[in-house]
Parts: sequence; structure tokens; C-alpha cells
Amino acid sequence: MNSIADPRITGEHVRRVSAGPGELTLVGVVHDHPASAYRVARVVEARDPDVIALELPSIAVPLFEAYARSDRDPPVFGGEMSAAIQAGDAEVVGIDRPTPAYTRLLATRLLRNRPPATTLRKVLSNTVGAIKHALVCQFAGVIASRTDVRLEVDSPVPHDANRRDAPADQARDERDQIRRSTGFMQAFQNASETQASRFEDETREAHMTERLTSLREGGSVVAVVGISHLDPLVERLDATSG
Repeated sequence: MNSIADPRITGEHVRRVSAGPGELTLVGVVHDHPASAYRVARVVEARDPDVIALELPSIAVPLFEAYARSDRDPPVFGGEMSAAIQAGDAEVVGIDRPTPAYTRLLATRLLRNRPPATTLRKVLSNTVGAIKHALVCQFAGVIASRTDVRLEVDSPVPHDANRRDAPADQARDERDQIRRSTGFMQAFQNASETQASRFEDETREAHMTERLTSLREGGSVVAVVGISHLDPLVERLDATSG
């Protein structure tokens, strides 16, 4: 990879799962951060995968493909996800909820673990919210496919760094964002919210592991996922491949 010395592209955020069929590279990102957008674009260019797998609902993918059809590099909308699409010439697949498989897995885990009522309500509420957001993305994708209108369904996450800053400054700000995000959740989430978040994350990671395991049967894959999911996914995939 030409940018191997770039501080935005390190083993901390880019992992390869060597065991098993098909080359699989996972890229951890901070949503809308310029360092993350740069990282995914360079990794996709270098790996030239058969499949780009994104932590997005499948029905949201057409919207981000529309964002990627931009004269701007990186694209104006869609953050690191549209940057990954723009950088490659590969099949693009969403690997996140909602899907029938995820719903079955969630139901199975809820019945088996029987979490407290407050946690259950939070999990179900978040799941409904994820479905609604996916449908909004699907609608915006339909509009984009039929017109020149690009609807921004999420407000961009503000960061102190921008793409014109020096690579080292971008990398430093991204690390600060990760540290602050982790500290915020630990400080302000109550016990029920923490348990619900952990339950949802583990279910989503199990679902994404299944999707990635299936996808790599067909060739090489670059997967773009939130930085908090990176280590758990690598551990699950290593265990599945071993």
C-alpha cells in the first residue's frame, strides 16, 4: 500500500483476517471523520476487493452509491461509506441490521438471555429506530435514482479536523474523538442503557460476522465498520475461521 507510512493508516485501524477463504480486510472508522474517509479510500484502492462490505442496512446502499457518484473526492455526503464506494469498482453490500436474519438472531438471544424489562424496552426501541432510519435511507435512495436530488438523511458529525489538515493532525484528532466517545458513554449511560448497548452490539457483531463469513466465500472483501466493532469482529472471525 503506497500510503503505508501515513499516520491515518495503521494496524490499529486496519486488520486482515488471513485464515479462511477469500482475503478479508476490516477497516475501523469514526463516522464522518476525514482521517477515516481517507483511510477507507486508500485501503479499497490498494486491496481492489471483489466486495465492499459496509456497516449499513442493505436497503440503504443505493443512497450511498448515489452519494458516491460525485465529482468531489471524497464525496460531499455519506462520509467514509460513500468514500469507500467511490474508491473502488466492486459489488457493494450492506451487512448491518435490519434484516430477517438479524431479527431472528435478536429474538433467539432475547429469549435465551431474558434481559430485564428496562433493557428489553431499550433494545426494542432502538431496533424500531434502526428500521425507521433504514426506510428513510431507502426512500432517499429512490429519490436519488430518479432525480438529481441528493437528500442528506443524517447531519454530518462535526470534527475539529478537516481533510485539508496535515495527516498527523487528522490522525491525532481521530484518536481524541475515539477516546472522548468512549469516556462519554462510560460517564453518562445508566446501567440499563449500558446493558442494552452491549446486548445490541454483540447481536449486530454476530450478524455481521455471519454476513462477512458468507461474503468471503465469493472472493476478497474489504469491510468498513465502526471502530468500536473492529476488535470484536476480528475475534469472532478468527474464531470462525480457525
